[in-house]
Amino acid sequence: MQLTTVRIEKPDAINFILGQTHFIKTVEDVHEALVNAVPGIKFGLAFCEASGKCLVRWSGTDVTMIELAKKNALAVAAGHTFIVFLGEGFYPVNVLNAIKGVPEVCRIFCATANPTEVIVAATDQGRGVLGVVDGSPPLGVEDEPDIAWRKDLLRKIGYKL
Repeated sequence: MQLTTVRIEKPDAINFILGQTHFIKTVEDVHEALVNAVPGIKFGLAFCEASGKCLVRWSGTDVTMIELAKKNALAVAAGHTFIVFLGEGFYPVNVLNAIKGVPEVCRIFCATANPTEVIVAATDQGRGVLGVVDGSPPLGVEDEPDIAWRKDLLRKIGYKL
């Protein structure tokens, strides 16, 4: 077995979701879940088929996000994984429950805009995702001004009243 890391390549402001599933219909089902959760959403989706032709299957509503999804899915190259890139101004918090509700979705590895590395194991059979490194390690513990900043930010962006 060989362990490697694959850095997700994307613009800084773009969020993505990396997950695992078990069925080719994921492409259509996740597409439907996204457009039903957020009308007008801009996204690209790619799925690494694990049998048959073993193709990267794809869908989406935004050409740039679709290309990011296909490129990164090929780089990760792990069977039954999927990756969704959300257009600027769209966020995982608004679609995660819809994606998790898709019957064939097994797990979500991450949902982030942070710099991310995917830890991949390669064997004679193929490749699998072991986990992710999402962002940077903590530099300390928040104090009262940091708590105030966090609470203010959440209210400014409309996620808390």
